[in-house]
Amino acid sequence: MASSGRYYWYMNVVPFFAMVAVECFSVGSSVLFKAATEKGLSYYVFIAYSYAISTFILLLPFPFIFFATRSSGLPTFKASLVGRIFLLGLIGFIFQLIGYKGLEFSSPTLASALSNLIPAFTYVLAILFRMEKATLKSSSTQAKIIGSIVSIIGALVVTLYKGPIVLSASASSSSLLSSSSSQGDWVLGAFLLAASYTLPPLWFIVQTQVMEQYPVELVVVFLYNLCGTLISAPACILVESSFSVWRLKLDITLLAVIFSGFCGCLVSVVHTWAIHLKGPVYVSTFKPLSVVIAAAMSVIFLGDALYIGSVIGAGILSIGFYAVLWGKAKSSAELSEEYCLNRKLTCNSTTPLLNNQQGKQSFPI
Repeated sequence: MASSGRYYWYMNVVPFFAMVAVECFSVGSSVLFKAATEKGLSYYVFIAYSYAISTFILLLPFPFIFFATRSSGLPTFKASLVGRIFLLGLIGFIFQLIGYKGLEFSSPTLASALSNLIPAFTYVLAILFRMEKATLKSSSTQAKIIGSIVSIIGALVVTLYKGPIVLSASASSSSLLSSSSSQGDWVLGAFLLAASYTLPPLWFIVQTQVMEQYPVELVVVFLYNLCGTLISAPACILVESSFSVWRLKLDITLLAVIFSGFCGCLVSVVHTWAIHLKGPVYVSTFKPLSVVIAAAMSVIFLGDALYIGSVIGAGILSIGFYAVLWGKAKSSAELSEEYCLNRKLTCNSTTPLLNNQQGKQSFPI
């Protein structure tokens, strides 16, 4: 009985609270970035320092990794992986470059809402690259198509319609800053964020190829962050050539940079562990939670207002998000059933055959 209780906690309770904590950390990083840029921190400096800190933190456990694998040994690292991992770093850098600029013009709430576009963009690109077939008579295909359309409609609502204020911080409340973006900045920020979320699907495709050849998560994440550092440092120094810009003060700017570097490592590790334990669909279902967390943090700490357009759009986006996920889970179940029938095996829906392969595709950027 005791062992079954520990198993239940490990398989259900611990992953649940870990995923909620990770969403809080991710949104917290965005909130701190927004506050730091209002205090004068260049977002080029922020990106370069964050990559460097993440790389340093991921370097620390390497002695333990080699000690743990000294008997079995690490897989052979092939030269062909270098180009793919460098491409991962380049895509990740561009993603952050566009995404953080969009966040600078808008708000963490908008960024969290529009992140729900990723499954829709992934499905569209999968069809364009002929990685997935669209069978219109299939309920899973219909769900993914409808979900993608609904997600895009929700994104347009969030982008183009603010509406009246639903919730705002009182004038006397304590906040890191008090800011309000114009409608023009809001729309520009939304389009930049939406454009940035077209990159994760490309990142997943390359990452899948890397993990198939070298299935050691911590090593791959370290090398990815190292490439991101090597790409972002010279590029950002070229743009921000003044030495004074790179000196961080002992205030919210330093806290934002350190927290972002730490958060990037934590999110990667927890997501990887949860994906291998529960599968990618479980991890994805927590994404809409970030909208609620971002709205609360933005009102409390940034003094931002929550608009009715963001609430309605986020709700529509979440519906589309879950429709795409349901369609993806349905198609995976259909493939598993077909696999079992072809091989005359006994399978059930609680043990999807594709979980391990899917789990390798869901590293966050």
